[in-house]
Amino acid sequence: MDYLRACFLSAFLLAVCIPIIRAVETQPSPITKDHLLVLTIATKETDGFLRFMQTAKFFNYSVKVLGQGEAWKGGDVSNSIGGGQKVRLLKEEMKNHAEQKDLVVMFVDSYDVIFAGGPEELLTKFQETNHKVLFAAEGLIWPDKRLGEKYPVVRSGKRFLNSGGFIGYAPQINEIVGQWQLQDNDDDQLFYTKLYLDFTQRERINITLDHKCRVFQNLNGATEEVSLKFEKGRARAWNSMYETFPTVIHGNGPTKILLNYFGNYIPNAWNPETGCGFCEVDTLELSSLSEFPQVTIGIFIEQPTPFVPEFLERILALDYPKEKLSIFIHNKAVYHEKHIKTFWDQTKNVYRSRKLVGPEEDLSEGEARNMGLDTCRQDKECKYYFSIDADVVLTNPKTLVLLIDQNRKIISPLVTRHGKLWSNFWGALSSDGYYARSEDYIDIVQGKRVGVWNVPYLAHIYLIKGETLRSELKERNYFILEKLDPDMAMCRNAREMTLQREKDSPSPETFHMLRPPKGVFMYIVNRHEYGRIISTANYNISHYNNDLWQIFENPVEWRQKYINENYTKIFTENISEQPCPDVFWFPILSEKACDELVEEMEHYGQWSGGKYADHRLSGGYENVPTDDIHMSQIGFDKEWLHFIREFIAPVTLKVFAGYYTKGYALLNFVVKYNPARQAFLRPHHDASTFTINIALNKKGIDFLGGGCKFARYNCTIESPRKGWSFMHPGRLTHLHEGLPTTKGTRYIAVSFIDP
Repeated sequence: MDYLRACFLSAFLLAVCIPIIRAVETQPSPITKDHLLVLTIATKETDGFLRFMQTAKFFNYSVKVLGQGEAWKGGDVSNSIGGGQKVRLLKEEMKNHAEQKDLVVMFVDSYDVIFAGGPEELLTKFQETNHKVLFAAEGLIWPDKRLGEKYPVVRSGKRFLNSGGFIGYAPQINEIVGQWQLQDNDDDQLFYTKLYLDFTQRERINITLDHKCRVFQNLNGATEEVSLKFEKGRARAWNSMYETFPTVIHGNGPTKILLNYFGNYIPNAWNPETGCGFCEVDTLELSSLSEFPQVTIGIFIEQPTPFVPEFLERILALDYPKEKLSIFIHNKAVYHEKHIKTFWDQTKNVYRSRKLVGPEEDLSEGEARNMGLDTCRQDKECKYYFSIDADVVLTNPKTLVLLIDQNRKIISPLVTRHGKLWSNFWGALSSDGYYARSEDYIDIVQGKRVGVWNVPYLAHIYLIKGETLRSELKERNYFILEKLDPDMAMCRNAREMTLQREKDSPSPETFHMLRPPKGVFMYIVNRHEYGRIISTANYNISHYNNDLWQIFENPVEWRQKYINENYTKIFTENISEQPCPDVFWFPILSEKACDELVEEMEHYGQWSGGKYADHRLSGGYENVPTDDIHMSQIGFDKEWLHFIREFIAPVTLKVFAGYYTKGYALLNFVVKYNPARQAFLRPHHDASTFTINIALNKKGIDFLGGGCKFARYNCTIESPRKGWSFMHPGRLTHLHEGLPTTKGTRYIAVSFIDP
């Protein structure tokens, strides 16, 4: 019995173990990285190619580039048939590897491809297919839809072959490309498709498709399937349809912009843990150079724009050697000629060169921008072209240096509109080429993601390398294209590199074969604060000093220009004074605000004359008249009331603790005192809970005398400071009078608040 049991046990062990041992013995050993050869084609080192090589370097791929220095004759493969030149070059190369049975060869395009995984991952996935050759797959058939029904049916996954990526053993790859007998401008994908659809060849060579995108992810037709995921400090593309992390991402067809989005992250460009991974790659350090490069600044004033004098002051304040700067200005607005003249007089002999194109030239915006671009292009000493529109508030004087340091062909600093998500870039485009919001747009605008971002559209302010203008962007027209506005035209021309045909150029049918590889990358950078974009909407130039009315549309710029620089010290350093009981004295308006308000009133000119009869008042009578003009007469009452609520109300709460003003006033006016018209004002109370009285010019310079006396306290303030305001109760306790102005003209702005 024991003997039988022993025999049975031995037989059982042999039956179980021998297959396992055989399986272990027959299981292929992993393919090592040194048995992988990556081949690609690049006749020119485009931005896309450089990005491809950067991702290859990150994963330590060894890439051999074919076709360098050759003229491209393979057509515009992103929009038309072509690409045969790639097969011809590959055929020539594979002759060198035909007998290397252990060598795995992967071919991928380079202009629109990035690596998302390393060689070990790639080889493992390939080996798991148990096939000799693996082609990329996609859900769309190209270039001959009639061949669709001939494809093998697949229960799950992409059905159709894509030739932008394939991997296989060298002898089998050689056998495939060795059959090429066509021309360079014939279609590579059609060639590979017909070979794959040949059942005999497919089975003999042992070819399959990457149906579930484990190795190759083609984005065309799959944009809704693929999303960005962060894992283990890296960014990956995740295919939610098949739950795979593809190793190679291919932006085939019209998906270049989506690929650029993925390229902003994959593999190490940016992640939440470490931030920007390539912000310092290939950068310059301008400060270390012995001589700064020549820059042409193109300034564009295409419409009446608020705060242009301040804009020009910031150009002059750029932290860059003036002798290295040339200025090109296009001003289309007659209104701004006075501002340009002031700047022109101020910068005489300051810059290397200057050119002004005024409204009399009657150039379109596109023509003017082309002219500015060409100014740098034609000057071989011009290393950079810095274009800036008048609606950009450039608060960082180092912006130009910071942009040059990033060393990109086209780069723009992020500028946004205050309090809004409006900025100078788009993160994505709609199907018709207009704005679409990318997943990361808000995070970039709000500074939650900081880095250098490849985007499809930028405007208002950007830097272009001079060598780029003389090579990739050497055509004369980039800003006029169909019905697009100039910035959209420039961006489309740059990213698509679509050259306009001229007389005697090839026909539309053959022209695509002469186009260069597509795509100059455009970057937006948000690594620093650079400035803002102001609103030009509703800018009314019917006044004398039109910026005064911008308190609603551009509140930040309005405050910087018109509010006293020491205003915040009222709250932080308690600089308000109390020269008389319950009379508070504090800085409120800038000297510019005072001057412009006086100029506005004098330009209007209809002073009341200090008469008792006053049709402006509801009762038609003024008990204590002044020689004045009401804010409502110049259409400034809404703006002035907003000023009271924004800037006076906080002071009121500070000095009259517990009182919350409504910020409402029926009477807001500028008073004019001089000996010839009205020199003083008799004692009176004001029809207000409290009154503000702002000095608009300087005693001792603009006038003599003047001041205010509070009778109850026998307290006199004789030296009002320009831009400073009195604030005092209006009724009952503060009977006051305006002291005589003995010489010159004194101006004050008055409001009776909370009547």
